[in-house]
Amino acid sequence: MAEINIVAATLWDMGDIRRLEKASFDQDSWPLIEMIGVLSFPSVQRWKAMRGDELVGFVAADERVSQGLAWIATIAVSPYHRRKGLGNQLLEKAESAVSVPLMRLSVRAKNSGAIQLYQKRGYVQIDVWPSYYTGGEDAIVMEKKLEKQ
Repeated sequence: MAEINIVAATLWDMGDIRRLEKASFDQDSWPLIEMIGVLSFPSVQRWKAMRGDELVGFVAADERVSQGLAWIATIAVSPYHRRKGLGNQLLEKAESAVSVPLMRLSVRAKNSGAIQLYQKRGYVQIDVWPSYYTGGEDAIVMEKKLEKQ
C-alpha cells in the first residue's frame, strides 16, 4: 500500500475533488461555483490526501481572521479509505494551518462516525441548524478551541 501524503490542493485538482465530493456526499456535494471558490479564495486553506497519484481525501478551512475563527468548509475521505485515520490527519493539518483560535464545522446529525471523530479531536456541539441538509436533516454545529497564541 502506497504512503498517504497530505499536500496543498489547487484549482487544478477540481475534477478529482468534485469526484471525491460526489462519492462522499452524493446529494450534498458542492456545486461547481462554490467549489471554485473553495479552491481559489485566498482565505481558504486547502489540503488533499494523495495515495500515489490517487486523491483519497480533501479538507478546506475557511479562515475568518476578523471573527477569530475558521470553518471546515468541507472534509471528505474516499469511501475505500475510511476508518484508517485519514480524516483525523486531514483535520490535524487544517487545524495547524490556520492562525485563528477557534475551528467550527457542521455535520449531518445522523453521521455518527464523523461526529465521533470530531468529538475525539476535541470538538463540542454548540448549535443545531434545523433542516440544513438536502432532505431536511439537521446539521450539528461543532467547535474546537485551538492552541493558538
